[in-house]
Amino acid sequence: MRAAVALHLTCRDQADVPPRLLAAMAADGGPASSCAQLLERHPAAWTSAVVHPFLQECRAGTIGENQFDAWLVQDYFFARAFTRFHAHALAKAPYSNFDLLLSGLGAMKDELLWFQDLIQRRSLHTDCPAHPVTQRYLTFMEGASKQPYAVHAVAFWAIERAYNEAWGSHMEAMAQPYRTYAERWGSSGFGEYCKGLEQQADEALQAASEQERRQAEALFLEVCELEKEFWQMAFTATAFE
Repeated sequence: MRAAVALHLTCRDQADVPPRLLAAMAADGGPASSCAQLLERHPAAWTSAVVHPFLQECRAGTIGENQFDAWLVQDYFFARAFTRFHAHALAKAPYSNFDLLLSGLGAMKDELLWFQDLIQRRSLHTDCPAHPVTQRYLTFMEGASKQPYAVHAVAFWAIERAYNEAWGSHMEAMAQPYRTYAERWGSSGFGEYCKGLEQQADEALQAASEQERRQAEALFLEVCELEKEFWQMAFTATAFE
């Protein structure tokens, strides 16, 4: 299988697929037409998104408390922006997709309330700036929200699937208090929701143009890179508390 192509797209150039990726797509018979095909084509990129020393240290119970707290605050910033990203997906989705997306949006309300309570209980501060990595992810979502629905749906699925798989695959033997978080974010229920998002993204890809499928593949790879950077950010985010 081909090694993943590292990408660093900006909000302005997401519509333009890098020449290296175009060449790789041509070698693979064209852009991917399903989420499963994206995972099959880019195993290295996907693994980097869901396996990281941050998660391994959470499982071992050796992550620094200040590092985890700094990551939590940045993840809260991400969750707030992701709620808008989610709402933009709903706004352009076909009516047949409403039930799943609305259930997810309701879950995001609960998630934000949970975060607010957690931040208060842990006496964390949210008046710090977004870490540069967080800001890059927020900028990415803002740009992806302006893309056609098929492209948006693939990015949406990739973000949710990566988060669920990352925590779920590290849950076994994870030390407390971190197992509580893994059980929340790596749950089988969340996994079933991600399967529903995958089905919706696949349906959208089937109806998409070849250019939209190219854009979707490029954004999938960008999500992988951003997820990897977001885990790594925990080791540098303390300076932004």
